[in-house]
Amino acid sequence: MNIPNMLTISRFVLIPVYLVIFFSGHIQVAFLILLAAGLTDILDGYIARTRGLVTPVGVMLDPLADKCMMIAVILSLLITGMIPWQAAAAIFIRDLGMIMGSAFFHFRGKLTVPANVMGKLTTVLYYFAILFIVFHLDFAMTYLWFVIGVSFLTSFIYIFQFLLLNRRAKIK
Repeated sequence: MNIPNMLTISRFVLIPVYLVIFFSGHIQVAFLILLAAGLTDILDGYIARTRGLVTPVGVMLDPLADKCMMIAVILSLLITGMIPWQAAAAIFIRDLGMIMGSAFFHFRGKLTVPANVMGKLTTVLYYFAILFIVFHLDFAMTYLWFVIGVSFLTSFIYIFQFLLLNRRAKIK
């Protein structure tokens, strides 16, 4: 257990905190909790890379923490009618597919692709979409659909990288 992994675990702890605050009617405060989770994500990645503390567990848990937080946020927005079910379904299909695929291949001994620039960019774009939704900006839904499209593109990039990485490992 190292500092980056502890920060990643703290993001799991922030999920119920976010949900309690959100459903207590403090939606903007809940958004601040989401931002805090995002900051721990940036911090744990920075520390892991700059200090040589990248671990296989961290490589798997980091995106899982991101996905679980995003699922909680999307569920809360869906339940309160802030986003349409079609958008939530698209996000869930993509995120659950990424979680299940990553776990399936991890436990089969396959190499896992660490979070990359596209994945981090997609997360940041989702944060902006949520910000726009929380503050009821007119273009929020259009922007959300744009981000959903980017997230699927990012998934295809991850799948391609996964195939290349494991093909190279098989050759060695």
